[in-house]
Amino acid sequence: MNVSMFLNTLTPKFYVALTGTSSLISGLILIFEWWYFRKYGTSFIEQVSVSHLRPLLGGVDNNSSNNSNSSNGDSDSNRQSVSECKVWRNPLNLFRGAEYNRYTWVTGREPLTYYDMNLSAQDHQTFFTCDSDHLRPADAIMQKAWRERNPQARISAAHEALEINECATAYILLAEEEATTIAEAEKLFKQALKAGDGCYRRSQQLQHHGSQYEAQHRRDTNVLVYIKRRLAMCARRLGRTREAVKMMRDLMKEFPLLSMFNIHENLLEALLELQAYADVQAVLAKYDDISLPKSATICYTAALLKARAVSDKFSPEAASRRGLSTAEMNAVEAIHRAVEFNPHVPKYLLEMKSLILPPEHILKRGDSEAIAYAFFHLAHWKRVEGALNLLHCTWEGTFRMIPYPLEKGHLFYPYPICTETADRELLPSFHEVSVYPKKELPFFILFTAGLCSFTAMLALLTHQFPELMGVFAKAFLSTLFAPLNFVMEKVESILPSSLWHQLTRI
Repeated sequence: MNVSMFLNTLTPKFYVALTGTSSLISGLILIFEWWYFRKYGTSFIEQVSVSHLRPLLGGVDNNSSNNSNSSNGDSDSNRQSVSECKVWRNPLNLFRGAEYNRYTWVTGREPLTYYDMNLSAQDHQTFFTCDSDHLRPADAIMQKAWRERNPQARISAAHEALEINECATAYILLAEEEATTIAEAEKLFKQALKAGDGCYRRSQQLQHHGSQYEAQHRRDTNVLVYIKRRLAMCARRLGRTREAVKMMRDLMKEFPLLSMFNIHENLLEALLELQAYADVQAVLAKYDDISLPKSATICYTAALLKARAVSDKFSPEAASRRGLSTAEMNAVEAIHRAVEFNPHVPKYLLEMKSLILPPEHILKRGDSEAIAYAFFHLAHWKRVEGALNLLHCTWEGTFRMIPYPLEKGHLFYPYPICTETADRELLPSFHEVSVYPKKELPFFILFTAGLCSFTAMLALLTHQFPELMGVFAKAFLSTLFAPLNFVMEKVESILPSSLWHQLTRI
């Protein structure tokens, strides 16, 4: 009865003031929450509840141990000045005729974009031509062939060059684009090796006779390295993995300065196929260095080796009860490092997103690099018992720990914000490009935004229609307090009137 009397005495002005004040307060909370999220990447209310209220209620913060220390191996390199969106040649790119074209024949889709193929044309002109080519008819024809956009025109030009003499670059073009099987490509590359090795030896003897001869020798060196690398990749494709490993090791010893080709990534993949994990670790020890640029292959292979030591016996339930062991912590930190370098990879390894053929060029830390890595390394993760389970249990947690906003870096230099644009040009249109790191808004920001919008609407309606909204408010409050009134009436009927009178006075 007292509640009803109180509601009846309220005027429309009270409801206008009430809704306006609540709208203002919720709006201020929303602004503060949004500012805090933009600056620190988390909700203030959520952080307070987890950091202060949860321990009081008996919870344990599992993230404290993960946040305490970072790998000091990369802490010095995370500020290195790098070109944000430098596009790299894919070390494991496929063969156009034997692989990319076969995909087109079967599906009717083009796996390579014009931008990607144009970059390849520029690479071919850089590595396979030099200023003195016009002095040799076959090389002059090939110099024009690499600029041709039409594949059939390029192939015809290569055959025309071979009619003049044994031209190594003509064999390369035919092996890449005309051969329809890997076996055919390997046969052509062997012919290219014979011609290229002769040119290399001749130019090696004349390289110090002038700048023109130096440029020619540099071109012949690039051609020879390319041929030997592709022959090793053909052997790997045809199942002769040990032979491929030997060819790669010999190539790296013969030309140790040509690190730009990233031959060690081909070697790592072949060694993983042989399950030669000790050799893989030895290669990583040489190339996973502070001064050297990282890649998804380096980071995720290191994580795979660390996970291999614990994944077969790892159980998230057991780990939550007893905590992580030192080996498990090392594996989780390695996964954290890999996810921070390229957060696109886990969804492909866990088959949460469909794979496509990798492009001929990749953007490090981008979706294109993730596709190129997972395309060849998914089988290696599946072969290690429990590795994908450990990745599944930890990658989302480590992804949430990636520094935010993107201008910050933790183990590496800040994540480039231009990766999405470059990946959309490298990857075919039928592929949905990943746009990580993209964090979802916390629940409390969405809740506060909804509350602010709702109270603002109520304030506006109350200001415009005070009498009508007053009636609605009284009806709502009466309904809300109806159970309380019912309980009070029952208490009055049960207790003696004198005792109830004394209680109400108190």
